[in-house]
Amino acid sequence: MVLKAELHCHIEGAAAPELVVRQARKYGKDPSPFIRDGSFVWHDFTSFLAAYDFSADLFRSEEDYALLAEYYLTSLARDGAIYSEVFTSPDHAARAGLSPKAYTDALGEGMARAKAKTGIEGRMIVTGVRHAGVEAIEKAARFAARCGHPLVTGFGVAGDERMGDFEDYVRAFEIAREAGLGITIHAGELMGWESVQAALDHIRPARIGHGVRAIENADLVRRIADEGVVLECCPGSNIALKVFDSFADHPFSALKAAGCRVTLNSDDPPYFWTSLKREYDIAAEHFGLNDKALTAVTRTAIDAAFVDKKTKAALIARLDKANGR
Repeated sequence: MVLKAELHCHIEGAAAPELVVRQARKYGKDPSPFIRDGSFVWHDFTSFLAAYDFSADLFRSEEDYALLAEYYLTSLARDGAIYSEVFTSPDHAARAGLSPKAYTDALGEGMARAKAKTGIEGRMIVTGVRHAGVEAIEKAARFAARCGHPLVTGFGVAGDERMGDFEDYVRAFEIAREAGLGITIHAGELMGWESVQAALDHIRPARIGHGVRAIENADLVRRIADEGVVLECCPGSNIALKVFDSFADHPFSALKAAGCRVTLNSDDPPYFWTSLKREYDIAAEHFGLNDKALTAVTRTAIDAAFVDKKTKAALIARLDKANGR
């Protein structure tokens, strides 16, 4: 089995249907409009958000969040993952009635449980949400910078790409950068290549969440390759959301061939009927990557991970050992 690593997954969006059904039972909610035959049901972005919000609302207590993180990371490890970074949302924690600290501590507890069982390393990227506004994003950055949790190692901005301008978030990212946090930002998914260029110009991230629409501009692709910015590609998500019509149209291979550093990720896996394992299978089947090339993708992810040097060296050693080096 090829060892895997993931850099781009929203923790609330990682809740498996069977876990959501269990939580719905706990809180007396009816999941049937959103889950049928063990699978999430939606048909457009609005209905996807409705299903997402319904499920996310079923994680309310610290134990709920610990269970969610433990469940997801354990499932990843079962599929051969040795490293996981998840996006966390203090804004969601507030809606659930939890302080950002209680929410983060609970997710950290779940990660610790998963590591104790499987050996998988996990880290958290605190995210601001674009459609929550600039003030909320800066508040999330201040929390990320000050929380002191050993597993919080990055800061990002997600949410509706059509809202706000990248220059509005410069201060938030400066707060995070000054605290030594890794920097990533969603761009080039729903919006075109211009959003990726604006992210590079204003935010100077180490990584871009998605970034695949950069393929629309050859000069920008060269810039991404030259600057070594890592793209957190999510092919299954892109096809499910109709960013591209088919895997044959997906630019993963073209970006890789152009020298861009690309990784494979699941985004909101059960909603897009995918998993990290399936993303690697997609890359093998549709992009022609053999085990050696897939392992190189994992190595890129570990190299780009927001993690201390000692942990990174241990992860690379695990990867090398599995490949007989």
